[in-house]
Amino acid sequence: MMVLARLALWSLLAFGGLLFAVEFIAHELGSWLGRRKIAGGTGQKEGAGVLVASLLGLLAFVLALTLSFADQRFAERRAGTLSEANAIGTAWLRAKAIGQPQGDETAKLLEEYADERLAFVRAAYDPATLVRIDERTRTLQSAIWDQVSAIVREWPNPVSTSLMTSLNEVFDATTAERFASELKLPPQIFWLLLGLTLLGMGALGYQLALMGARMRALAAMLALTWTVVIVDIIDLSAARLGSIRTSTAAYEWTIQGFHAPPPRARPQ
Repeated sequence: MMVLARLALWSLLAFGGLLFAVEFIAHELGSWLGRRKIAGGTGQKEGAGVLVASLLGLLAFVLALTLSFADQRFAERRAGTLSEANAIGTAWLRAKAIGQPQGDETAKLLEEYADERLAFVRAAYDPATLVRIDERTRTLQSAIWDQVSAIVREWPNPVSTSLMTSLNEVFDATTAERFASELKLPPQIFWLLLGLTLLGMGALGYQLALMGARMRALAAMLALTWTVVIVDIIDLSAARLGSIRTSTAAYEWTIQGFHAPPPRARPQ
């Protein structure tokens, strides 16, 4: 599992190529076993057909199940980015509304915080980089909370209380987004999917051999299709693999709002 995980981290294309090769080898092995059965006069076409149909049906079910799981993980990460960006924007507006040196300093720290959260979502799988971002995030959280605590002690009013509430929502959203980014496809489901795929390809080759047919081109197309689906499932379920990445548009729009020019006064 560790070798496959490292290969996927290095290149999903290479992982897909290896998976395709192993699937085709499983098909050829099943075909070889089927030809041996035919030569020995012990092959049963009818029973093999029923078993192959059952295996392929079970594989289709597992593919649909894992695709649904992966899509849900992606949706959670996407919703998390929107929730966190909105919470940061709301807290920034309330800090600006308070004004004073403490409010302005809090708003400035929130701008830095938004940049760090944008970097977190954009980051590739690099443990050292992720550790630095997490440490910087915790440092900013502590600094922001110190500023807001001072504001609440000095001006205990509904505005300062609402700012503290907003910060709680920001920090909660950060934890939720980090948790969603850590979720991956469980190894048990991956091995089940891989095992059924190889078993299905082998059984299909076995059945075709019993029927006296050798459809290597069609078998290769089927293996390629399954490989693409499995690679997409892995990419969709993981936050930092391949080309299916969570959009950072919500953070970018929030950061743009920090630097938007004030509205012009309307002529009287």
